[in-house]
Amino acid sequence: MYYGNKIKLREYKREDIALAYSYVNDMEVKRLLVTDVPFPTIYEQEESWFESLLKEKNNYNFAIEDLETGSYIGGCGINNLDWLNRVATIGIMIGDKRYWGKGYGTDAIKVLNKFIFQQMNINKIKLNVFSFNERARKCYEKCGFQVEGILRQELFRDGEYHDEYVMGLLLEDWKSKVNSKEI
Repeated sequence: MYYGNKIKLREYKREDIALAYSYVNDMEVKRLLVTDVPFPTIYEQEESWFESLLKEKNNYNFAIEDLETGSYIGGCGINNLDWLNRVATIGIMIGDKRYWGKGYGTDAIKVLNKFIFQQMNINKIKLNVFSFNERARKCYEKCGFQVEGILRQELFRDGEYHDEYVMGLLLEDWKSKVNSKEI
């Protein structure tokens, strides 16, 4: 387990499935997560995702748990890993909306970044965020990520086209910010 100030990143447990299922079927959460049609997830799909965690070798998915209450509030991890070029693509979901805007996502990303840079010898972490998800973009910037590109009108959501930001964080920039106590 890996600890932050507000959260710990831990393994997923079978008892997380029901909450994870409710989180990914909350349309407000889902619209921020998926690039395809935000269609409801079937419970068995969530069970299959959990079962896939047991089979994958390069699987680095963490449940996010509130340190104070011990509650499972979301998840984060590596969605894609390019070992040759030392690049990890990450994602995060704070599914329990009571924890939105209170620093839990920022804390989780900081802990995840530390894990990736210090335990996996990765040189760059990247992620994508929708232009209408201002809260997430600000979180990523607090953690040292910079916008590296904009995919114009990449996503159709709520009857309109939206941009998608590609953001990245280099190991050297992360080290500099950690050493100067900026993050």
